[in-house]
Amino acid sequence: MTNGVDVRTAAAEFDRAAVADVEAAGEDERKQVLSQFPLEEWPELPLERYALGQSAPPESGPTYCRLMEFGTPHLGSIKGGSAAKHIMYHHNSGEWKLAAPLRGMDPQDAWAELRGQFVRAFEAVGAGDFEALDDLEVLRCGPTLVTKSLATYFPQHFLPIYAAEHLRTFVTLLGGEPQAGVPASRTNRQLREIVRTREEFEGWTGQEVMRFLYKHFNPRQRAIWKIAPGERGRLWEECRDGGFICVGWDELGDLGQYQSDTELKQALDAHWPRSSGGSLTLARRLLAFRDLEAGDRVVANRGTDEVLATGRVDGSYRYDPDRPEFHHVVPVAWDLSHAQKLSKPQHGWRSTFAKVDPSLFARFTAHNAGSDSAPDRDQAQAGTPVALPEDVQVVLDALERKGQVILHGPPGTGKTRLALAAALALDGRAGVLGADARQHAEAQAEMLHGDRVRMVTFHPSYGYEDFVEGFKPDLSATGPGLTLALTDGLFHSLCGRAAAHPDQTFLLVVDEINRGDLPRIFGELITLLELDKRNLPVALPVSKRRFSVPPNVRVIGTMNTADRSISHLDAAVRRRFAFLPVGPDPDAVSGTVGPLDLAAFFESLNARIARHLDADHQIGHAYLLRDGEPIATEEDLAAAFHHEVIPLLEDYCLGRADLLHRILGDLVDAETGRPLLMPPQDLADALATEFTSGVPGPDA
Repeated sequence: MTNGVDVRTAAAEFDRAAVADVEAAGEDERKQVLSQFPLEEWPELPLERYALGQSAPPESGPTYCRLMEFGTPHLGSIKGGSAAKHIMYHHNSGEWKLAAPLRGMDPQDAWAELRGQFVRAFEAVGAGDFEALDDLEVLRCGPTLVTKSLATYFPQHFLPIYAAEHLRTFVTLLGGEPQAGVPASRTNRQLREIVRTREEFEGWTGQEVMRFLYKHFNPRQRAIWKIAPGERGRLWEECRDGGFICVGWDELGDLGQYQSDTELKQALDAHWPRSSGGSLTLARRLLAFRDLEAGDRVVANRGTDEVLATGRVDGSYRYDPDRPEFHHVVPVAWDLSHAQKLSKPQHGWRSTFAKVDPSLFARFTAHNAGSDSAPDRDQAQAGTPVALPEDVQVVLDALERKGQVILHGPPGTGKTRLALAAALALDGRAGVLGADARQHAEAQAEMLHGDRVRMVTFHPSYGYEDFVEGFKPDLSATGPGLTLALTDGLFHSLCGRAAAHPDQTFLLVVDEINRGDLPRIFGELITLLELDKRNLPVALPVSKRRFSVPPNVRVIGTMNTADRSISHLDAAVRRRFAFLPVGPDPDAVSGTVGPLDLAAFFESLNARIARHLDADHQIGHAYLLRDGEPIATEEDLAAAFHHEVIPLLEDYCLGRADLLHRILGDLVDAETGRPLLMPPQDLADALATEFTSGVPGPDA
């Protein structure tokens, strides 16, 4: 069993016949690669036949890298991310971008080294010497391309699964233990050997195995994106009839050339200078658009209250300079049956991109229950779990690896919310994570009244006797004077229940963990938190009783880095916890108030805070939310800014009016050093002028 789904049962129900057409198309693509790039020609293959990004494609057809990434989708995808996956490529700046082992080399010399390692890899596999692949250092820089190349030329030895993370996930799923620090090709071989030993896969082809694993156990977390087809949906008919979605910012060129959000942000700054220094949020959204994969869900909208259609991505991003405008294109199969007017405007939909909450998506697709596009219905009926939100999955993975996690970040970033969401998932209530706020709150309350999850807030007077054990007043005693009784603390009681139910996971959530004296609170138990010391008994110093921490206990702590940095924590504590940052999320406040783009203002304000104070003192998105939604009125904006944001910044800048002025600019009186007071209807315009002036790009 894995996440509630039995692999054997799912395999028995899998329709292998449905893969036949895909498999035939994949074989045709494989023959195309072998025809255009036969193995015997690799030793003399010229660079212009290999690399992406050259000014004119060779007359003999697409380059090897373009064919493998964009021309062979049925062999398995390696799309997404930047062109760095190809180890070397030609950037539109005119530079050759080289992987680390090749840096500083002339492009032709670098290609000679890279080509030589490809040739040695092909020769080694042909001779059955798979261990020789481990020694090819340059090829480690392009694991997906290299593994796809090996699977294409030698399908009898490799499965059509290429991402190292996915391979490790599938190895674990099928009962194996992935090896650390080995090339993706070795993990691919390990997965292949495991598959061959499992009788439910007897007679299966590699394509069948790959399609089955991604259908039922896809490790990728899928966000649902709303993407406007031009201002007020003016390009919708073209997108609908052509089966695609497109966005502008054409001056950026092919998004595949950008390796990071910072690099793309710099390009945005160059083309659209802004007083705030550019938009990291926009860069991240454009990269998310570029990295959409087949099966991802999208929504096309007009304005803030009209759904034009929903769709499933069915191809790879491409940059199409032959279009008159909106050159960035992703193929989509549209479902027009969900077109509708929403009951209330979605204020976050004014921009081109916005994440769509799964519960909202479920509501506006539910009216057509017979549609194949109803979200995840087929998977739910088959018993396949709906994928957890990415941030929740990261917490659960860290808990599995380390046993204890501390979520740290500035105030208002949702650390406690995330801790409780992870608790719901661990408590078997993952389905409620996409529910509305009322259902979510009810599920949390029910969970915290149960036996498996406890929550506590640490403070300076919280001690060992509250957490582990100690003598406390016995309120039930009836005799004269004060009677003390040995009392189990919160953690001692939780561990007792966990020991009695070893097949269940028990969780302690500690809010504001750094406000307590952790060495005093944990005492000798800090040693027992390590996973390899679980069930190791110690004698408690107060009662002399034997005690151990069961292996099925987990701990999540939260801490505001603005209060005290991680470096102030006891070294023994730091060593036993995984630390996960929870930062400000501009997507959470996607929306507008009058002329003010909330996300752009939020990002720009935090950029100034980070520059003049530090990243730990940024503000969290919760300051700009009301009832879980971005603030939408001038009055709410004024209340949040004057009553929450300003007091926080004044506290950070206490005694330094110049520092507050550098952060808030003209919103601070230069003579008095006090923030300006203005009517709510004027504040939005003043914030837009100060923080978001410039060209933000196309909107909905």
